[in-house]
Amino acid sequence: MAIIVAVDAGHGGKDPGAVGPSGTYEKNVTLAVSRQLAALINRQPGMRAVMTRTGDYFVDLNERSEIARKHKAHLLISIHADSVANRQARGASVWILSAKRVDREMNKLLGQQDKHTELLGGAGKVIAEAEPNPYLAQTILDLSWDNSRSEGYSIGEIILKHIGQEVRLHKHQPQHASLAVLKAPDIPSLLIETGFISNPQEEKLLISSAFQQRIARALFTGIKRYYTDNPPGGTMLANRAQGQSQGQIKHVVKSGESLSRLAKRYGVSMARLRNHNSLNSDELRIGQVIYIPTS
Repeated sequence: MAIIVAVDAGHGGKDPGAVGPSGTYEKNVTLAVSRQLAALINRQPGMRAVMTRTGDYFVDLNERSEIARKHKAHLLISIHADSVANRQARGASVWILSAKRVDREMNKLLGQQDKHTELLGGAGKVIAEAEPNPYLAQTILDLSWDNSRSEGYSIGEIILKHIGQEVRLHKHQPQHASLAVLKAPDIPSLLIETGFISNPQEEKLLISSAFQQRIARALFTGIKRYYTDNPPGGTMLANRAQGQSQGQIKHVVKSGESLSRLAKRYGVSMARLRNHNSLNSDELRIGQVIYIPTS
């Protein structure tokens, strides 16, 4: 199984995004960088890119994370170009969802029981079939968001390190903000500000193919570095790292996973998974360690 990265080119169509001093549209910069990043990912064995938009058209913010979820993405990375009134501001930055936005989204999701199973897999099924219990739903959603935001922060730190080797940084650590495109509780999500399109010098860089390639390469290198060191269970990178000689693969349960999905992913029967892990039921919890027999 490939590691799937959803690459989101910010804005598009009727939404041009920010406009530079020379009239450069942010939507065009983001699409150019996204295409180059997706191409690098698709050339890497064991990785695959899914673009939320491939041309100059509008995609609703809510639909972007839905596209990532539909393709079972391990990561959503949204490409943007910053803009402020101060034209001296320069540099790239990385953003993850703020705790305040999590609280707002939590209140919405607690009342949408039909979304729980979709977002939380087996855990969502437990919520749906049990007596209404807002505390249980909130606890599981909290754990899911904590997991995705923590992983997103870790990926963001590595990406910033590699971006900083290529271009100027505006912020040296991942920042938190209330950004709708990052609100998925089940997918680690990052927003990348590639530079300030409002700065005349950086506007010229952002429309340069060479600069776009440098940004895309730095992003790709950071993503690859993270997943090489932390390969999701069942992926080609995980199998390569762990090898088959150990007789089993260690898998940490993430949001949306169930015993039946793990059995299908790894090509083993549910009965064998139960026996190998001494499970008394088919229900899994986020963070639980499951060992997949390989021999």
